[in-house]
Amino acid sequence: MNLGAHMSIAGGVDLALDRGRKAECSVVQIFTKNQTQWNSRPLNETAVERFRFLKHSFFSVFAHASYLINLASPTPDLSAKSAAALADEIKRCSRLGIDRLVVHPGSFITGDEAGGIHRIAESLKKAFDLSAESHVSILLETTAGQGTSIGYRFEHLRDILAGAEQYSGLLGVCIDTCHIFAAGYNFSTPSLYDELKEDFILKIGLSRLGAVHINDSKRGLGSRIDRHEHIGRGMIGLERFKNILTAPDLRSIPMCLETPKGREMEEDRKNLCVLRGLRSN
Repeated sequence: MNLGAHMSIAGGVDLALDRGRKAECSVVQIFTKNQTQWNSRPLNETAVERFRFLKHSFFSVFAHASYLINLASPTPDLSAKSAAALADEIKRCSRLGIDRLVVHPGSFITGDEAGGIHRIAESLKKAFDLSAESHVSILLETTAGQGTSIGYRFEHLRDILAGAEQYSGLLGVCIDTCHIFAAGYNFSTPSLYDELKEDFILKIGLSRLGAVHINDSKRGLGSRIDRHEHIGRGMIGLERFKNILTAPDLRSIPMCLETPKGREMEEDRKNLCVLRGLRSN
């Protein structure tokens, strides 16, 4: 019940849910706007109403913020622009009845990780201040650790959450399996998975886990390169996915594919079939 995929909003946000049903998803992730542009078109009211109606037939529907947002930016203008853009996305989610919004923590560019972590926490507080009427939760996504990106260690996310403690009720985490694998987290056996879970519980807490991006990786363990692959065709291996899919404490967490797509979403259906097969075996 808690498996699905990211769906395009081309033609209207409500059409993403039609695509989700066609791909046999119980979970759908969307962008609320064009993720490669700062400016956003107003949401169409008819599409919003239909979206809110259709949403109730899914286990979970959540959103992903624009890739342009960099909450760790050392440049004041980009930092302010990123906080404002995140606030706008929070408001759009609120209109759509979406309660969770995934965002990449950001890249510190210059200086060090500690400075970047501090700036992320401050930017989150600004975004929440600018969208004070909303009750949408922000989920900080784990990263692969490319370049100067922050979030490839659980400690990073722990420190960001602590830095924005006054909004702790609206902050959580989204784990991406490709990203944590590329970052060096090994969950290839049940015992290693248990170690990973205990580390996450110790540093963040399982109650903070709001979503899982379930992707295979084109690159190996600890490569720190973010390249998604179809389930079972990458370097993670089916046994690792089985450890996640059969974990009782993750059955209530929405899990979403972000794997390569074709026009008819056949790839999503195949990946979901593989994941469901792993759970049932």
